[in-house]
Amino acid sequence: MVTLPPFIRDVDYVTDRPLAAMTTASAGGLHHLDLVHGRTLQSLNHLLLRTESVDSSKIEDVEASLADYGRALLGEGASSSARSMASATAAMTRIIGDAGRTRTVSAESILRGHRDLFARDPSQQHNAGRFRTRQNWVGGSDYAPRDTLHVPPPPETVPAYIEDLFAFANRKDVPLVVQAAIVHAQFESIHPFIDGNGRIGRALIHAVLRRGRGTQHLTVPIASALVAHRERYFGALNDYRDGYAYTLIAMLARAITTATTESWSTAGRLHEIREEWHDRLGGTRPGTPLHRLLDLLTEEPILNIDLVLARTGATDVEARADIGRLTQAGILTRVPRTRRAPVWSSREVLGEIEDLSTRIRASSMRIAETR
Repeated sequence: MVTLPPFIRDVDYVTDRPLAAMTTASAGGLHHLDLVHGRTLQSLNHLLLRTESVDSSKIEDVEASLADYGRALLGEGASSSARSMASATAAMTRIIGDAGRTRTVSAESILRGHRDLFARDPSQQHNAGRFRTRQNWVGGSDYAPRDTLHVPPPPETVPAYIEDLFAFANRKDVPLVVQAAIVHAQFESIHPFIDGNGRIGRALIHAVLRRGRGTQHLTVPIASALVAHRERYFGALNDYRDGYAYTLIAMLARAITTATTESWSTAGRLHEIREEWHDRLGGTRPGTPLHRLLDLLTEEPILNIDLVLARTGATDVEARADIGRLTQAGILTRVPRTRRAPVWSSREVLGEIEDLSTRIRASSMRIAETR
């Protein structure tokens, strides 16, 4: 049965004191992390955003190894899942970047992000960057809306719902975490695209936080906490559709707090890794291509010769020599099955990405067990 969400442009969501304290604390912690590390540790944002993109894709059952994902980001041979994850990263980057630059969250931005998401998917290219013009549903059969989890409003109502949604998303009188949760839940309830609603909807969480200056640089991996409770997360979205927003707001506040806490540790670990590399090489001179290559590695732990040339200012001979030196020192490792188009990776940085995601999930599970 079709569900018609309420229009929310002028709705006020009153939270009780404990929930208000939780959302305020989560927003404050996130802002502090951004203030301390956002501007000075650019590599942290790259890794956090990619961790978020990977785990947001996992919620949709799209998975690939980090090495495969890295090859997809470089445009090298990769699986369809890895290419999808790379496209999700491009979509998220655009949507969040637009919100930060314009101080608004807009339908035009998510349409461009949706186009990025399916730019490399032949089966969905005809739907890329377009709101749906036919009925869809969540769960159940692909052919008929039986045993579904949710049947969103008819396609002819989508434009009005979207206009209403972004009017709410750009209000300045709603607490940021509450606003982000409601925008996400309402977007998922409208389900305005044939496919890609989950990944675009979770990018919107970050876009709302960026528009409201909850963050100015960092995108903490909230999805890493949500994927730990996938069914509970879907249940919280259903609670919202039943008129009870508290569950999702609380879940998002806890996810932000957990992701922020573990991101502090990753910031420290990245600094340690960079110092260890410096010592292992016996020191590097600032301004040299080798020094810039080490800095690049903390942002781009999977790279090829073209990326090194573009980002370090090295000549081809210098770049290959520096890559060889880092490989000999154990800082870089040649990625298997990349003989024709060589790709190298930093196992230490990739290990920290995997560890960050694992720590967030584990911490989320512990919090759930104590509640």
